Amino acid sequence: MLLEFIPQQPSILLPRLRQVHTLDPMSLFRKMSKSARERDSFLAHSHAVVREFCRIGNNVILQNGVIIGGDGFGFAKDNAGHWHKIVQSGPTVIEDDVEIQANVCVDRASVGETRIARGAKIDNLVQVGHGSKVGEDTLLCAQVGLAGSTDVGNNVILAGQVGVAGHCKIGDGAIATAQSGIPNDVAAGAVVSGYPAIDNKLWLRCVAVFNRLPEIAKLLRRK
Repeated sequence: MLLEFIPQQPSILLPRLRQVHTLDPMSLFRKMSKSARERDSFLAHSHAVVREFCRIGNNVILQNGVIIGGDGFGFAKDNAGHWHKIVQSGPTVIEDDVEIQANVCVDRASVGETRIARGAKIDNLVQVGHGSKVGEDTLLCAQVGLAGSTDVGNNVILAGQVGVAGHCKIGDGAIATAQSGIPNDVAAGAVVSGYPAIDNKLWLRCVAVFNRLPEIAKLLRRK
């Protein structure tokens, strides 16, 4: 008899299975390195991974496929033009009351730590680069990408598919609308849009002009 152990996921049963046992999702298809530290009320769904020396706070939820503390993307080129891996030895720290949704990667740091502060919520398919910090009660919506050493303040909202270049600082309370590209620091309380990200109201005016550019170019050629 073929047996398959599937936690909470009846929709992925194979047609040939004859018998299925459903187990506690804490006990199956979850990887917790022995050197990692977790506290109370920690729930990791199937296929979540917490790597060595990472620290998890209270009331943390990791949805399916989350990777906490995978190696950061750090390489250096030698004189021959070959890439060599830089050791990524710093931990990832997840503070209390954080929820991280499916298939998010929060990379470990090469120096120092990567930290997700209390109350932050991270949507599906987000990449948090090595050495980054995400502030308290901040929202990172789906497919946000933070390059290494990004510092995101408290109560920030980065909407879907926002990208932030490395070593940028996003001030407290800032908002970046969907698909914004942020190559520089963003002031606290600012609302930015577009690429390169600029003040949202200015961006709206620019978009109105962009739609008229062919007409404006034609008028200029006539003159």
